[in-house]
Amino acid sequence: MDMFEHHSEEQRKQDAPLAVRMRPINFDAFVGQEHIIGKGRVLRRSIEAGRIPSIVLWGPPGSGKTTLAYIIANMTDSHFSPVSAVSAGVADLRRLIEEAKEHRSLYQKRTILFIDEIHRFNKAQQDAILPYVEDGTVTLIGATTENPSFEVTSPLLSRAQVMNLNSLTENEVRVIVMRALRDNLNGLGTYNVQLAAEALEHLIRMSKGDARVALNALEIAVLTTPSNAQGKRRVSLNIIEDALQRRATLYDKEGDQHYDAISALHKSMRGSDPDAALYWLAKMLEFGEDPLYIVRRMVRFASEDVGMADPQALVITMAAQQAVHFIGMPECNLALAEAAVYLATAPKSNSLYESYSRVQAEIRKGSDDSVPLHLRNAVTPLMKEKGYGEGYKYAHDYPEHFVEQKNLPISLQGKKFYSPSDQGYEKHVVNRLKNWWQGKKDTDSTEENSETGEKD
Repeated sequence: MDMFEHHSEEQRKQDAPLAVRMRPINFDAFVGQEHIIGKGRVLRRSIEAGRIPSIVLWGPPGSGKTTLAYIIANMTDSHFSPVSAVSAGVADLRRLIEEAKEHRSLYQKRTILFIDEIHRFNKAQQDAILPYVEDGTVTLIGATTENPSFEVTSPLLSRAQVMNLNSLTENEVRVIVMRALRDNLNGLGTYNVQLAAEALEHLIRMSKGDARVALNALEIAVLTTPSNAQGKRRVSLNIIEDALQRRATLYDKEGDQHYDAISALHKSMRGSDPDAALYWLAKMLEFGEDPLYIVRRMVRFASEDVGMADPQALVITMAAQQAVHFIGMPECNLALAEAAVYLATAPKSNSLYESYSRVQAEIRKGSDDSVPLHLRNAVTPLMKEKGYGEGYKYAHDYPEHFVEQKNLPISLQGKKFYSPSDQGYEKHVVNRLKNWWQGKKDTDSTEENSETGEKD
């Protein structure tokens, strides 16, 4: 690098956002993700030993994925080739591969190919780099906010280790912010900033574990605050609020957030937590989720998790479904809220789900017995001659409208599929079934008096 290039590089660093300028260059300066790069961890030991595996860094925005890639390249003295999957194509990848071959041939340097937002690459683009990852021409570091199991092809995924990054804790964001305020070289130390305590806490809380959001908002707040007579910049809560504005939502109706939020709603209702159920419902609706998608899941929940413990749950959710169709958003939000609270506070039973699963398993094992003759309708003389309907007992002709008879196929006689719980309405079902099937026995005289011909 000549003098002109060096000056340009230094100027570029100074013009870069605070989040970029404050990017650490080694593991000791990195904040967070101790489960991956803490002292003694396998990845850290491997990189410190000069061995770089291909990895996919999976985590939320601002958790340090790009920074980790830079650190790995810096610590291993590797040529760093960053590319964004949003704008790059196969031609760009081929060019970077040729550059990697050149660096290996001329300078004996390995190349780290860093692909930001790798989940946006299609199969053809991912396949284009696969041979060069496999033969070691490049070491791949991919960064993604989406589950790589769904977004990265299996061949590429099998050649890389997936590292799951967590959102930064509030204490970790605080460390990063305070470091930026004190740093005279790359940070804001020369501005003599006085950040109000409530402003600092609001900045940390609203960053939601995203260091980039915190640092960029802090920089805007400081640069737009004039110095007072003493040469200090007093950054108040109002200034921080103005700098943050409304944080862009991370909710993606087609990504992990979509599935994570509906899972949270389902589990909150199952856990009988109406507050959490309302929160996850509102988050999805306010961020533009399709209300029909939500109510479909509620209808399923009413049968799967509430079931016979409160049969009214299915009625309520179907009414909510009708409200969604009839009035739409935003007016249907309260109908959905009513259904969510009803489901969360209803007694729970998964006996229907378990019972149907047992029947399903029985059928899939090959059970395909014919319907017993006494349960068949004799609609023609030939059918009657063959014994259709013979011996059938018409329940309404017996006391309490019940009579014990065999209704399952012969091979399944005595099999129990439905095991009611002791929750809510199902308690009454238990008692009723016991009363019918264990507390009553048909008498010969009753049977003789109940011959009713061909009733169905």
